[in-house]
Amino acid sequence: MEQDASLRPERILDLSQRLSSVAGEKIGEIARVNRAAKMLAINALIVAARAGEAGKGFAIVAEEFKKISTEIDGVAAALESQVRADLDELSAIGGAILGHLRGQRLADLALNAIEIVDRNLYERTCDVRWWATDSAVVACLAQSEDAAARRYASERLGVILDAYTVYLDLWICDASGRVVANGRPSRYPGVVGRSMADTRWFQEGLRTTSGDDFVACDIERCAALGDAPVATYATAIRKGGESGGAPLGVLGVHFDWRPQAQAVVEGVRLTPEERERSRVMLLDQRGRVLASSDGRGVLTETFPLDTSAGGMGSYADGDVTVGYARTPGYETYQGLGWYGCLVQRPAGEEMQIAAA
Repeated sequence: MEQDASLRPERILDLSQRLSSVAGEKIGEIARVNRAAKMLAINALIVAARAGEAGKGFAIVAEEFKKISTEIDGVAAALESQVRADLDELSAIGGAILGHLRGQRLADLALNAIEIVDRNLYERTCDVRWWATDSAVVACLAQSEDAAARRYASERLGVILDAYTVYLDLWICDASGRVVANGRPSRYPGVVGRSMADTRWFQEGLRTTSGDDFVACDIERCAALGDAPVATYATAIRKGGESGGAPLGVLGVHFDWRPQAQAVVEGVRLTPEERERSRVMLLDQRGRVLASSDGRGVLTETFPLDTSAGGMGSYADGDVTVGYARTPGYETYQGLGWYGCLVQRPAGEEMQIAAA
């Protein structure tokens, strides 16, 4: 539903600027009329002086008229001073209110964006814990020398991938970190046999204490998956598929980050005019750009976000307004300290922020 233009906060500044312009024009008109009246009074005094005794009465009236004109000058000057001061204050208050409202709106939109990400990634934590108990996945490691078990596990992962299109691939690693099966061997033929022993997701996944635990990693490019940016989630595959079973290896699921994140930043509810002068970003805890509505700086730019106001807030950076919100987490997913962030220039200016 579109907002009534007469109810927009920007109307405060529009009206104060219009009032200031009208007041200036009218005070100027008073001054011009009064100058003309003064000239008439001076001319009248000259004519009265030439008339001698006969012009004395007329001279008195002209002198009084001149005094009144001087008083009008004083009133106009006082009016100009007071009205200008009040209008300047009104504009300042209106600007502050408008800045606060704009900043709060941007912060709210940033919170909504990061909440969508949180809920999406919470589902990934559920997926990895569930699939790690799949009988085909468990059998792949329990029967480590059985090639048929590994083939069946790969086929099973392929079926899952067909239903869950948000993943690039699913990997089963044995206890040494070697990938023994993946869900898309035809697309990623070089995955099986690779060692993941040095990766954080494998190491921490193997150390999870129960089937209820999981590992969530920051966005990184994965060379084995075509250098695509992925969010990897992992948990231990346990004996018998039981929550307290001994770890046999690790299941790693690689979330296809780019299209999902881009949909979030492009889906923020901005008007077409706002979109032209705004940049929507997802940032990690260090300010690294994870996604950006303009497609720039992803995983290469670090945005200097000022979070001194706390986990959610807004601030002005020159003529730019920045609104942000830190991940609140969702259910058992606590988040990784990421932020939603919107940067917006004033109306009439398109967004132009160079990658750092």
